[in-house]
Amino acid sequence: MGEIALGQYYPSNSILHKLDPRVKFIGTIVYIVSLFLVNTWIGYLFCAGFLIVMVILSRVPFHFILKSMKPVFFILVITMLFNLFLTPGEPVVKFWIFTISDQGISMAVRMGARLTLLVMGSSIMTLTTTPNALTDGMERLFSFLKVIHVPVHEISMMMSIALRFIPILAEETDKIKKAQIARGADFETGGLIRRLKSMVPLLVPLFVSAFRRANDLAMAMEARCYHGGDGRTQMKPLRYAGRDYAAYAILAAYLAVCIVFCWRHL
Repeated sequence: MGEIALGQYYPSNSILHKLDPRVKFIGTIVYIVSLFLVNTWIGYLFCAGFLIVMVILSRVPFHFILKSMKPVFFILVITMLFNLFLTPGEPVVKFWIFTISDQGISMAVRMGARLTLLVMGSSIMTLTTTPNALTDGMERLFSFLKVIHVPVHEISMMMSIALRFIPILAEETDKIKKAQIARGADFETGGLIRRLKSMVPLLVPLFVSAFRRANDLAMAMEARCYHGGDGRTQMKPLRYAGRDYAAYAILAAYLAVCIVFCWRHL
């Protein structure tokens, strides 16, 4: 469970933990948008600096946030390789049918930096927000969609449950893997085909466990007469405080600087 940070909550008494979940959700969206606005090394350094400040304010150990990169490491490598070999430009290295250009190297590094900052920035929201607070924040934030009959509460609940299931399934995977290794299973040696076949004894019980947990959760919710969000009240209603408005002002200033970076390099 400690190997994957995504979906986990890190308890602390930091300023980010005290912020309204709606602020953190909007802040995450703003940060993701900013990563696609900037396209220069100065812009990426500015975004990285902003992220470092947020990590310091969150009081979450940096190595814990780095663990959020583990699930997407393979996607990160594939993305960088595609940009490295498929981006046209002035050839730098040629071997066999592959050509590496100067533009390809630049694009690969930029995409790698963008994806890394995106994942780490998004993980701060889940690390500093409890699943219940995240559900309440999303429901309040998108409550206007109820006018067109969008099941906002149900969607928020599903996303919250999915985030909670990530560390649970990770822990379950580790237990099953250790049990299979104790029975003589080998997940490390052999070619690609053999390794894929060796994953079957791991995936089958994992899927069975996941469906069993989902069924138990559904029965528990039904036994407690859960029928959606209609008529439900909150024990701790969300209310904006002064620090939340200050956070919005900082986000607006941050986004404005990113827009300036984008405008100056068009």
